[in-house]
Amino acid sequence: MSFATQAARTINLLTATPGWERIKALRPECDDDLLTAIVDEAGRFSEAALAPLNVPGDRQGCSVVDRRVRVPTGFAEGFRRHAGDGWLSMDVPERFGGQGLPLTLQAACAPLFERGCVSLMMAAGSTRAACHLLAEVADEELAGEWVPKLAAGEWAATICISESDAGSDIGRLRSRAVMKDGEWRISGQKIWISFGDHDMAGRIGHCLLARTNDQAGTRGVSLFLVPDMIDGERNGVSVERIEEKMGLHGSPTCALRFEDARGRLLGQEGRGLPQLFTMIELMRLQTGCQGLGLASAAADIAETYAEDRRQGGNPEKPALAIVHHPDIRRQLAEIRARTETLRAATLELATIMDLARIEPDAKIRSDLQALARWMLPLVKNFGADAGFAVSNQAIQVLGGAGYTREWPLEQYLRDSRVMTIYEGTTGMQAIDLLTRRLWGEAGRGLQLFLDRARSEVSTSGSKEAETARAVLTAFEEQSARMMALQSEAETGLYQANAYLHAAWEAFVAWMAVRVAAAENRLVQQAGAAA
Repeated sequence: MSFATQAARTINLLTATPGWERIKALRPECDDDLLTAIVDEAGRFSEAALAPLNVPGDRQGCSVVDRRVRVPTGFAEGFRRHAGDGWLSMDVPERFGGQGLPLTLQAACAPLFERGCVSLMMAAGSTRAACHLLAEVADEELAGEWVPKLAAGEWAATICISESDAGSDIGRLRSRAVMKDGEWRISGQKIWISFGDHDMAGRIGHCLLARTNDQAGTRGVSLFLVPDMIDGERNGVSVERIEEKMGLHGSPTCALRFEDARGRLLGQEGRGLPQLFTMIELMRLQTGCQGLGLASAAADIAETYAEDRRQGGNPEKPALAIVHHPDIRRQLAEIRARTETLRAATLELATIMDLARIEPDAKIRSDLQALARWMLPLVKNFGADAGFAVSNQAIQVLGGAGYTREWPLEQYLRDSRVMTIYEGTTGMQAIDLLTRRLWGEAGRGLQLFLDRARSEVSTSGSKEAETARAVLTAFEEQSARMMALQSEAETGLYQANAYLHAAWEAFVAWMAVRVAAAENRLVQQAGAAA
């Protein structure tokens, strides 16, 4: 398996992405040479510094010693090196010690890091997302204290939402924050907290939702930064347990107890959940990148194994490499198509998220924001799903060998299974797409999606384009039927999952046109060079 090949595929697809051309026009310092240098180096870094931690970290796991969590050997050094080399802070604003690069470059590199060691990147992902959250909603003093430390990997951060009776149902949170002697004090339990405690950084800041009043639902929920240590002393935060999980063994999933812990209010009281979406959206994109990273690795393993493994053919002649068997070729083609269309979709979304911030025209920015809201549930869910599905299909290609620990596919399968659950389950993404994006925004994101897809597809005469045109038309017709179900909400919600899948099929059909064009361009370039 090759990190370099994945980097090359990423560069090729991003240079074929129209949004990247627009980013380069608005950010002239970001050219293709910079893209190539950064992504190639990300591949080398991940292969050298992160990949060696992956299997040992899975087998060693985490433990609680003297009421503190110990992570696998080498994780602390890997976390510090990842941050120290500037990878964690790539897109963090320069005024806080980051490099201020486009999100697109970060999203191009992230699947390489996730491929290297997805468990360790759980800590980097929440810490980076917290940098953006604090830069946006914290007061100047607090952001100035925390963001540079987080960006440098000296401190780390978590996102603390779930409780025992309130997972996705934020309105039922019971953790309380009360004002006492001029400061907020937080008490309650939080569960499913990735890297809720660890020994990789000197301080951990918990970005935490707690109830500050008795208003119903989420209106009484506010957002706080709760440090685990203040002035060198414990701040009422303790580890109750770490979960025994199917996968991600190197990432400690903690149940935390907060007892009269001191916290700082972030942003406006009662607006905790909307403000936290700055962090949630980045972590949903990260989830798509996690699945893409594992799918990329699994695809490479399956292809390499199929070329090396010999079985079958004329018994009077040497056995054939199994890549020559039609059914194996079919499986490999499906694996590669699924992986590369996801890569193209992830890069498309990242460029849109960038341009939604930097386009000078307000109307264009607004349209791009609506389009990003439409695409994010798709990339989050089906990126996550690809990590599992491609690993599963790669195991099938390897046969019995793929089922053993000799190959990392069984770990990829275990590690990826949770990805369609955390950061919003498949069902939540389906409901979001239907009720908020289609119904709530009157199909605005849908129309922008269709217009953008058809504009690109119309310029191609390929067989992929012909297929895409038919898929987009069918999806538009299905969307009209779903729009008509607003008065029959229960029926619509029952069909939401099917609609989510149909939307992804339309996205994939569009991206297949781009992938085919990008691959044809490589073939032509190779022919010209020869």
